[in-house]
Amino acid sequence: MIRISVAKGDGIGLEITNVVLSILKAAKAELEFDFIDIGEALYLGGISSGIDDKAWASIKQNKILLKGPITTPLGKGYKSLNVTFRKTLGLYANVRPVMSYSPFIQGPKMDMVIVRENEEDLYAGIEYMPTSDTYLSFKLISRMGCEKIIRYAFEYAKRNQRRKVTCLTKNNIMKITDGAFANIFFEIAQEYSELETNHMVVDIGSARIASRPSSFDVVVTLNLYGDIISDIAAEISGALGLAGSANIGTKYAMFEAVHGSAPDIAGQNKANPSGMLNASILMLKHLGMNQQAALIQNAWLTTIESGMHTADIFREGHSKKLVSTSGFGTEVIGNLGKSPQQLIGIANQGGRTEHGANSDKSHGNAKNQSWAKANSTNEQGLLLGCDLYVETHLSPAAVAEIAHDITSNMNCELKGIAQRGLMVWPRCESEVTDASLSQLRFHSTNKGELLTLQGELEKHELRVVMLNYLYDYSGIVGFSKMQGE
Repeated sequence: MIRISVAKGDGIGLEITNVVLSILKAAKAELEFDFIDIGEALYLGGISSGIDDKAWASIKQNKILLKGPITTPLGKGYKSLNVTFRKTLGLYANVRPVMSYSPFIQGPKMDMVIVRENEEDLYAGIEYMPTSDTYLSFKLISRMGCEKIIRYAFEYAKRNQRRKVTCLTKNNIMKITDGAFANIFFEIAQEYSELETNHMVVDIGSARIASRPSSFDVVVTLNLYGDIISDIAAEISGALGLAGSANIGTKYAMFEAVHGSAPDIAGQNKANPSGMLNASILMLKHLGMNQQAALIQNAWLTTIESGMHTADIFREGHSKKLVSTSGFGTEVIGNLGKSPQQLIGIANQGGRTEHGANSDKSHGNAKNQSWAKANSTNEQGLLLGCDLYVETHLSPAAVAEIAHDITSNMNCELKGIAQRGLMVWPRCESEVTDASLSQLRFHSTNKGELLTLQGELEKHELRVVMLNYLYDYSGIVGFSKMQGE
């Protein structure tokens, strides 16, 4: 017997998790359950993390968490517990298989797996208000994070006899962050010549997932894009409520439905437990219980074929009967030992080890491929200058005049001023230059002079709210140009 931690969650979590546990027991899955409390009740009870020490101890001992959807209260600085789990437990890979179940559930032909980076990107949750009306969010990307998730996607494709790996980024705009991810993908792809590989810019890639999902196989992408496109893919496959996901690390793993806690229908016995059930199937495969995984998957597919559908997938004249959450579970249990007749291709995938151990737009910008290699070491870099962000309502010309006066006796030069990333001095095409936050770019190789600038600017009532140094790494410029520079 394998002992796992189980969190039933909030909203519909209690209902759908109870149904899934009853199916696991009926299928004689060799599991023991250690129940923990997490989520909304703990948040509102004064535990700002949404989880207590007892729950952490259970998860770290069992190393496997089956988690129902939870509610993060809005506002008041509450952090997402899902993000906390992923970072704390090192769950760097989010894996979401998405398939079509036509003609029983309306949707196009598709069989893709979305592999999403799970710890970095904008989900690092690093945000600031440098001024009272300006808001910043840091997009954090590391070479280590990129390499782990990209290699995981290729190894996944190789283990599961997949044919192609597609990378989605926005490297034509975010040339440093998304550019690094894309270029590391190109680099690692060379080690997997047996697999077809391609890169697409995420906007056209998302459109094609919606319009031609059958052209995708394994998709690897960054955290935010992966969150969005996996929900898009799940929705067009038939319903978001069908999809389960796995969060995989080197030591721990968490399995959950992709949907939220849906408090508007909680307690009404109408939610679809399929997402949570499919998550448990992924968990069984992860634990090597492929026989039990196939038994439950076949029973679930047989139930779908029989037309016993919950409200989210029920279609008048097509479905046979509208069933409740608990009623759907009863149907699945009754179908244990049966096999689907038309969805047999999907059922045959039950033996797959889903996780295991560890146009111009369609190609992106391949010219920066040296960027990733240049950053493969801890090179300190050559200092070129700094960007100082100041709060001011002075005109760009007035700010520039102050900066010139300050640097007149320094080996330091003001190269440009930008607002919202757009250059407004010395050239300015914008008709609006009254933003409270201005970016002043100075060139100097003397860090002492750059540090002196902060105090000198503030003497002229230019409040410095942030400083970023500008580096060159072996000829690779480690910062973006101002728009219009």
